[in-house]
Amino acid sequence: MVSIGAAVGLGNLWRFPFQAGENGGSAFVLVYLLCIVVIVYPVLIGELAVGRHMGLSAVGSTKEMALAAGRSPWWGLVGGIGAFATYMVLCIYGVISGRVLAFAVAGFSGGYIEDGMPAIYGTAVRAFLWQTLFMAITVGIVLRGLHKGVEGFARIAMPVFFVMLLLLSIYSLSVGSTGAALDYLLSPRFDELTPEVMLAAFGQAFFSVVVGGAAMLTFGAYMDKKANIANDGVVIATSDTIVAMVAGLMIFPIVFQFGLDPAMGMGLIFSTMPLSFLQMPAGSLVGGLFFSLAALGALTSSTIMLMLAATVVEEQLKIPRKTAVLLLGAIAWSVGATSVFYPHLNEGIDFFSGQVMMPIGGILIAVFAGWVAPREAMRGELSGLSEPLFNVWRFIVRYMAPILVSGVLILGVSAHF
Repeated sequence: MVSIGAAVGLGNLWRFPFQAGENGGSAFVLVYLLCIVVIVYPVLIGELAVGRHMGLSAVGSTKEMALAAGRSPWWGLVGGIGAFATYMVLCIYGVISGRVLAFAVAGFSGGYIEDGMPAIYGTAVRAFLWQTLFMAITVGIVLRGLHKGVEGFARIAMPVFFVMLLLLSIYSLSVGSTGAALDYLLSPRFDELTPEVMLAAFGQAFFSVVVGGAAMLTFGAYMDKKANIANDGVVIATSDTIVAMVAGLMIFPIVFQFGLDPAMGMGLIFSTMPLSFLQMPAGSLVGGLFFSLAALGALTSSTIMLMLAATVVEEQLKIPRKTAVLLLGAIAWSVGATSVFYPHLNEGIDFFSGQVMMPIGGILIAVFAGWVAPREAMRGELSGLSEPLFNVWRFIVRYMAPILVSGVLILGVSAHF
């Protein structure tokens, strides 16, 4: 549940729909799904295997495994780069999540207005206060520790999240333009495939499942030795992918029903969903539930992001866990607070962390699992795979993943700039 909680969140409800909208719909979705199956899943189980074998933080696991294999301790940077990428996401996460909280409260209080921002979030100062509240809740949960705080919260929040998502999706499909949404998301349009679209899809796949971001390296350290990593990886990747697709089917019927622009960017769910809530019976209640759902997903992810960074700082700098949590929480809050008043900072950090750092982290962990980690260690951890499947996995992480992701990254970044 914690691993799914790390993967499932605003990356699915907020980032996937606006990325799909900005990148042509079905062309983006096709590359995204292929990337999940062919690249993200193999790298995911490689991360879990390395983490479980060493039982340390992301940096500690990669560093110590490299040393045990007679390699340079600088391989510890593989975990460090991933942890930094995830922490960068946390810095902007608080801003978007604070907005989600505000929209949840506005829904329950009947505060939605057509073509406008709810009054409780209508100024930069109010946005700053909501961001501060969200970060304070995140820090409070992480201070309680993994089991009482993060794991206890995820165990309750994730089942509630899935039930609410399913009900809201059924409602949206029943009242919105379902045919137009299905056509937009699923009808192949190969002429729209560009390096930028492919990079956006690769970046979203890595961002959404938190592969390349050190999360799965860290969770692997907590896994029971009897757990089947290959099967658990299927559950994590499949759950995340289903949530992303269902989120698209929840939002795009409303987008097309009201003639809105699917390519409006980061504000997509904040523009489309309140408009639909204003048109429906008991819309305020449904709106409050929808954004409460998004807030639950945001909290499961943000608490895990902060915990990962604190684990690395505690282990590598010998700083007490609570001090690390408070320090890192304060830094993330200050960066996010700055971006409230300078919105382009949010967009820049989102691109750099989601479409540059996460794929780089994925490349590095694939290289590490395929070339640095001893074959016998990986074979032991991935005992759930047959010998032929293990050889396929090893080929993917050694050759396919690094080459494909590197090529898409270079072409996509050059096209972006």
